[in-house]
Formats: sequence, C-alpha cells, structure tokens
Amino acid sequence: MGMFQYIETSIEDNIGFIFLNRPKQLNALNRTMVAEIVSAVDAFDRDTEVKVILLSGHGKAFSAGADIDEMSNDNPVSLELLNQFADWDRLSLVKKPIIGAVKSFVFGGGFELALSCDLLIAAHDTQFSFPEVTLGVMPGAGGTQRLTKLVGKTKALEWILTSERINAQTALNYGIINKIVAPELLMEEAIDFAKKIAVQPPLAVRMIKDSVNKAVDYSLYEGMQYERKNFYILFASEDQKEGMKAFVEKRKPNFTGR
Repeated sequence: MGMFQYIETSIEDNIGFIFLNRPKQLNALNRTMVAEIVSAVDAFDRDTEVKVILLSGHGKAFSAGADIDEMSNDNPVSLELLNQFADWDRLSLVKKPIIGAVKSFVFGGGFELALSCDLLIAAHDTQFSFPEVTLGVMPGAGGTQRLTKLVGKTKALEWILTSERINAQTALNYGIINKIVAPELLMEEAIDFAKKIAVQPPLAVRMIKDSVNKAVDYSLYEGMQYERKNFYILFASEDQKEGMKAFVEKRKPNFTGR
C-alpha cells in the first residue's frame, strides 16, 4: 500500500485497517491526510483479500476536525481550484462496508468522516459535534446532508446551528451509531463486528450496501426496482449456488466471492 505520512494501514483476517495517525494533533485532518485515507480505502476496495474496511484513530481522539491553520487563508477561487471535497465524493463510491470505530472527539471533518462510514461503533466517552458555525463557516464535506438524512431536519439544524455536542447515548438514540462500548473494548468489539460481516458472501454484502444506499436517495418504487435487479444479479454468482446447496445439505457454506 506504500508508506503514508498521516495514517497507518494493515490487513488482518480479511479486515483492512486504517488508523488516523496524528495523535499529537488529535488526528486533525489536513488535506494530505484526507487524500491518504481515500487512497487507502480505494486500495482496500480493490483488494480481494479485504472484505471489510475498519477505520479508527490512534491516540486519545478519533478526530478533532479539519486543520484550521491550513484553511484560514483560503478564498472561493482557491477552494474551487483545489476541489478538495472531490476526495470525499470518492468515499461515497466504495463498494465494501466501512466500519468506523470512534472515541473521544469526533468533531467537524472528523464527524463527516465518521458519517462517511457505513456502520459506527463508539466508545461511551465519544462526543460528536459540528463546530464550524463558531468559525463563521459550515460543514462542507457532506455534514449538512448526511446528518439530515440520518436524523431529520429538526435535530440536524439544531446541532449544526448551535455546535452542541452530541454524546454517545444521544447518537445511538438517533441512529447515528450502531453500538456503544467501553473505551478499552473499542477495537476488540469493532473487530468482532467486522468479522461477522467478513464471513458473509462478498457479492451479497456489496449488493446489500448498494441497495440500502439507494433507499436513502430514491423513492420507494425506484428503490424497489433497483433492489430487484441486485437480487437477480446475485443468482449469477457461485456463492448463491453454494449457499443454497449448503442449506439443503445442512452444512456450512464455503463462499469464494465469485
């Protein structure tokens, strides 16, 4: 995967690990770091050994947000030419499930990165927040969109307008996260969760993620047509034949991802 400056990556048990690695800066995201995250996720998405991608942060916090020093002198033209958010768009195109394991501060761009994951496990000390308004700006890497689609207009507006911190229990109640765990068990629980998905047939996992994402954007009728096609496509796979044969023969299936 090559050497990265701000992240650390590895593969173990069919899980592709990505750790944000600027612990002294509480994993504040600079542009290079975001580009590295996207490039690692891209590589894992293409690597047949990797079934699930697991994203977390080294040190105390997941990520305290974007690197403000880097942005303070930008102007609309420099931002348009830089087109930094194109990297974030690529995260939306990843076919494999991404699990985020988050703790402590998940602020600003860090919150947007967490919301780009498909599933989130949070330590019970986790706090989520969009502090952008206090800096005279707003979330720009999907925050206003993803949070609103998850929790609805009313709460999204409240949290983004006030920059109020959302604790893990509130995040769970609103469906922002899947599970709360003790901080010392965060990685262990996240890996267990990832393994449950990693043993499933990869094509089915891919089509399920694809279909559920379409449900967020499509009308019910369009979404159902889309789901149906994905359902049909899976009947072209060897894993479907093997899964159903194993069921009939009362044995464990041996999935190959074909």
